[in-house]
Amino acid sequence: MISGKTRLKKTRYGLIAIPILAAAAALSATAAPVRDAITAAQVAAAISEAGMKVSARQVTLLTEVVSTDSAPILKVQSMQPWGNHQIKVRLSCARQEECLPFFVAVRDNDQNLLQRVSEDSRASSTVRSKPDPKSFVVRSGTPVTLLIDGERIHIKLSVLCLENGVPGQTIRAASMDHKQTYSAVVVDGTLLRGRL
Repeated sequence: MISGKTRLKKTRYGLIAIPILAAAAALSATAAPVRDAITAAQVAAAISEAGMKVSARQVTLLTEVVSTDSAPILKVQSMQPWGNHQIKVRLSCARQEECLPFFVAVRDNDQNLLQRVSEDSRASSTVRSKPDPKSFVVRSGTPVTLLIDGERIHIKLSVLCLENGVPGQTIRAASMDHKQTYSAVVVDGTLLRGRL
């Protein structure tokens, strides 16, 4: 038989536990934003809008990508040949707070896309090799500062140049431990600037 004191204690704890559980449930419901998966069809539409007509069947998402918006505006950042009959495409959301940048693979069924991307790559490397060696302000192996800017974030890193460069030219740089590589624009002999 339960005594009156024991019943009172159980009732008090029960009354205290109910508001705590209700508050925790409400907090978890408001804290987690809804995330929608970005689809191959959305990616194909963004790549096609950038000038390379592809279908959703040609797109392979390399990982699950989510957005805070069910229909984010995607922007193509870069394209380059990748393996046999594939192109690696880097995309991001137009509004950076909606998703992180991500990569996809695009299968080139008829070689036309791969040929165009390869020609673009050769053209950009030709432009890269034009500067007069005497005009380089940074040289391969030179330590410089890299400023990376995003909409709400600014990062300052010490990096090593992996290529010679002149102001306005895009070059590659690496973290001091060589674990990360970056693509950045030369500002002057001590500064590179990149974007997220």
